[in-house]
Amino acid sequence: MPFELLPLHIFEERYQVMLEDIKTEKNLFGLSYFNSQETILEKPVSGSIGCVAEIRETHSLPEGRSNILTIGVIRYRLIDFVNTTEPYFVGNVEFFEDFEEDEKLLQELSDEVFLLFRRIAEAAHKLSGQQGEFPEIPQTQPEQLSFLVCAAFNLETELKYKMLETRSTIERLEKLREILKQTVDRVEDSAEIHKIAQTNGFSKKKINL
Repeated sequence: MPFELLPLHIFEERYQVMLEDIKTEKNLFGLSYFNSQETILEKPVSGSIGCVAEIRETHSLPEGRSNILTIGVIRYRLIDFVNTTEPYFVGNVEFFEDFEEDEKLLQELSDEVFLLFRRIAEAAHKLSGQQGEFPEIPQTQPEQLSFLVCAAFNLETELKYKMLETRSTIERLEKLREILKQTVDRVEDSAEIHKIAQTNGFSKKKINL
């Protein structure tokens, strides 16, 4: 997703070739979701959605392999494939971004989603035993926040893909608000139970389960 950090291990020869080729193209390449177990096709279909990835870091390994760190840049729609002699897929794509929407509503939704996400992050930190300091979570622009929160949760593939292809930040934020509301109380209760367990079960606070 845009703004998402994604580490990748490059070992196939065709992708080793691709990494060499894109050095002159600002280290940009396309990532399209494709599950060969769901279809008899051998590649993504025309019209499917993907995201441009920019290589930020590269760690070279023996035999041409490498570990790379990428960040999502912009989404695209695959128009069609181009016939080339390259071992990897090359395609014509159409880039797209979200539509302009009501800024007041965007900010209100963004603020609500951010607070819910922060509550879940704080509860998760408590569940981890509060090892280390709780990291600062900066609030970003509504569109960026919607993608970052999507990336932070282990959403089902179908839902994540739907979030990726929608051009409405409001729609993504509303769906995330629904998911976070369903999750936050459960995670906070789990964190409180964990805290009580750490004190041998003694607490003055009653938890309604």
